[in-house]
Amino acid sequence: MDLSSPISSIPRIGKVTAKRLEKIGLRKVEDLLYHFPSRYDDWSKILTVKEIKARGSGTIKVKIKHIANRETPRKKMILTEAIVSDSTDSIKAVWFGQPFLVNVLKPNQEVFLAGKIDYDEVFGCQLVSPSYEFPKRDGLIHLGRLVPIYPTTEKVSQKQIRFLIKEILPLVWKIKDFLPEEIKKDYQLMDLPFALEQIHFPASHNLLERAIHRLKFDELFLIQLQTQLVRERLKKQKGPKIEIKLEEIKKFIKELPFELTFSQKKSAWEILKDLEKPRPMNRLLEGDVGSGKTVVATIAILNVILNNYQVAYLAPTEILANQHFNTISKLLKNWPIEIALLTREDKKIISKKEKEEKISKSKLLSKILNGEIDLTIGTHAIIQKEVKFKNLGLVIVDEQHRFGVEQRAALLNNRKKEGGFIPHFLSMTATPIPRSLALTLYGDLDLSIIDQLPPGRKEVKIKIVKPGEEKEVYNFIKKEIKNGRQAFVICPLIDPSDKLGVKSVKQEYEKLSQEVFPEFKIAMLHGKLKAKEKEKIMKNFLKKKINILISTTVVEVGIDVANASIMLIEGAERFGLAQLWQLKGRVGRSEYQSYCFLFSESYSEKARERLKALLLAKNGFELAEKDLEMRGPGEIFGTQQSGYLEYLKIAKLSDTLIIQQSQEAAKKILSLDPVLKNFPLLSKKIKEITKVTHLE
Repeated sequence: MDLSSPISSIPRIGKVTAKRLEKIGLRKVEDLLYHFPSRYDDWSKILTVKEIKARGSGTIKVKIKHIANRETPRKKMILTEAIVSDSTDSIKAVWFGQPFLVNVLKPNQEVFLAGKIDYDEVFGCQLVSPSYEFPKRDGLIHLGRLVPIYPTTEKVSQKQIRFLIKEILPLVWKIKDFLPEEIKKDYQLMDLPFALEQIHFPASHNLLERAIHRLKFDELFLIQLQTQLVRERLKKQKGPKIEIKLEEIKKFIKELPFELTFSQKKSAWEILKDLEKPRPMNRLLEGDVGSGKTVVATIAILNVILNNYQVAYLAPTEILANQHFNTISKLLKNWPIEIALLTREDKKIISKKEKEEKISKSKLLSKILNGEIDLTIGTHAIIQKEVKFKNLGLVIVDEQHRFGVEQRAALLNNRKKEGGFIPHFLSMTATPIPRSLALTLYGDLDLSIIDQLPPGRKEVKIKIVKPGEEKEVYNFIKKEIKNGRQAFVICPLIDPSDKLGVKSVKQEYEKLSQEVFPEFKIAMLHGKLKAKEKEKIMKNFLKKKINILISTTVVEVGIDVANASIMLIEGAERFGLAQLWQLKGRVGRSEYQSYCFLFSESYSEKARERLKALLLAKNGFELAEKDLEMRGPGEIFGTQQSGYLEYLKIAKLSDTLIIQQSQEAAKKILSLDPVLKNFPLLSKKIKEITKVTHLE
């Protein structure tokens, strides 16, 4: 048996258990060694019976005096009771619904028990459902130590996983350590085989901490190294050299009905200077909700088209693609530019004569291929194989992390195939990403940040609404709507759920339309509706035919309704802070004073603390840092995880110190050997993670 052997080759494991383990991605022996515990139970201190009675929990080594089953009269459950003792005292141990234990635990046997004491009025002091293990020559696995608790699957117990890992643990010494000796020495990192041994069965708290540190470092170091290699490789690639058409850009900016902020000007200039270089740009444009990223992107689009190249603009949803199509068409209305919309539902163009018309898919694809379309805006429909550009110079992706890993891989592959050069790449996000997170997730990208809101915008007033205060808010909303404004109501779910007890869109629609606001026009919007239905509802909301829109977080990104001044969020404590900030940004997009009401169903201190952070934050970036600290990266990136987040098993993106160290180490290695010629093991590991992250 070796590291690549199937799990079924481990002694005493059957095909059924092997299939169950396959459900959680454990196929080979090596997979088990890298299946890290999610936490540990500390049963390391062996107590006497007298001590455990005083402490309330722990591990004891005892002799079984008596054991028997009895049926409880009320619940008809078999209760197994044992009297156990050591030299200091005796105690009763009880197990529920495990009658087989009388055949496992016999009188006069020595056994280790671990668990919590329950003080019952009738039965007095007893150890309830304790774990048990018999003494072994080579030491305990399940008790008397820091005990690993693993992610598992149905019908596979913790004891089974521990037993299997203990069986194959000697094989860790066959794993070759890919970290160069100088890196291990510089950052005081233990050897990889020893770290793997200690992560599973730590000899002490100190060794466990050092093992976790080493394995976190490995994951983050490999990501940093990979992104640095991509960055260096892109520098050698040929990209279209886009000359800055300064006079035309100045004319475009002068014609805008608003003044650009300093942040917008700075970001636009950084992008234009990148486009001027003969290598492909790889840049991330970050901007808070409503900060004006679209106009910055439009400056880049115009400059590329004036250089006779095409642009592809990808949005994650059809609603957003339609909105960008309308917004950018208006911004470029004075320029002779052919713009197309390509989604699964819509195919249309705005010609140079400012005439919007529908078009067949085949005709649109032909126009794109012939270079007649300057700008193609759409969803992932743009990255299908059948869509070919004549002269693609720039690819813009809005909310890149919302595209799945496979879609991002297809985008990168398509990008490589266009002629003799690689088009420039601009990724945009309205989700404020903490710098530490951006450096890890997008280490291959340069960063431009818009951290100012356009002048004249009033700050959105936020209020946390406790249970019982709703009526006051409803009355306020009535006044706002009668003054001509509109309102969003956001719910965590589409359908009612008895299990979660959370407000749903359908429930709220019934309640608000019939009981609270019967005089107003109310509509529902959620992910289960067809694209055409969603678009129709949003158009009616934009045209003020709907007063209140009840929705899920489908409106979280990008949808712009200037007349809406109310954002009411039900079950606010169930959303991430960054998500709440995004939702708040759907209002306050005009000169009207806007309000965000957070309806909280929780009285917990933690929930209140999180929502208060929303009140105190000066901007989305500051809040995202807090969100990362309190809830982790999953909240920032929602369910469509980045390839990197799928790769990270033990490291967290809040491990900022290790991120900094791993970056330093990656740069040091590449300064010594830019192509890793002298580090074959490291080179092999990089190829392995490339398959997972799709970053090539």
